[in-house]
Amino acid sequence: MDRDRTVVPNDFTIELSPADHTQVVAWGAEALADELAANVTDHAAGQRYAFVGPVTVTFLEHEDLETGRFRVRSATVRGAVAPATNVAPSPRHPLVDIDGQRYLLTGPVTVIGRGSEADIIVDDPGVSRRHLEIQVGPGGVVATDLGSTNGLFVEGHQVPAATLLDGNTLTIGRTRIMFWTGDPAAEQDE
Repeated sequence: MDRDRTVVPNDFTIELSPADHTQVVAWGAEALADELAANVTDHAAGQRYAFVGPVTVTFLEHEDLETGRFRVRSATVRGAVAPATNVAPSPRHPLVDIDGQRYLLTGPVTVIGRGSEADIIVDDPGVSRRHLEIQVGPGGVVATDLGSTNGLFVEGHQVPAATLLDGNTLTIGRTRIMFWTGDPAAEQDE
């Protein structure tokens, strides 16, 4: 992307022997996949790596593998949300900053949460798997709590949903999210 940031794969398929696959399913494949995705996300943040979509991990059974052997296949898969390549939002795409990582909201709906099915994955035990939904529409940008355990706070007030304004601060769990609209009119007001 630039001199300081490298794009890395975000989609991982772990191929296992039939016996190992059965064991992973018994342990809880979804929870293990979420934990691996969180580890990949943490490592990437520490190395200043960037993803072009959400990190996903899946397990597949392969008959040709012996017990104890595995293969990892990785790919770069563009998601509904892409990390920002510049420091400012655009008139077409608002931007959120989550713990220093900026994301352009390029799709009409973006889900933020701890689970691997979220568009933006947050490593915070106080965040639900699918915690927050941000909808970008012609009438504005709306943040909606998806029935999370710890709720959504906008500017310090717990709300079920809120229309976001340029510069709003959202909090989910212990994670702070800054929101910018990219609206030229909002920038002129400042």
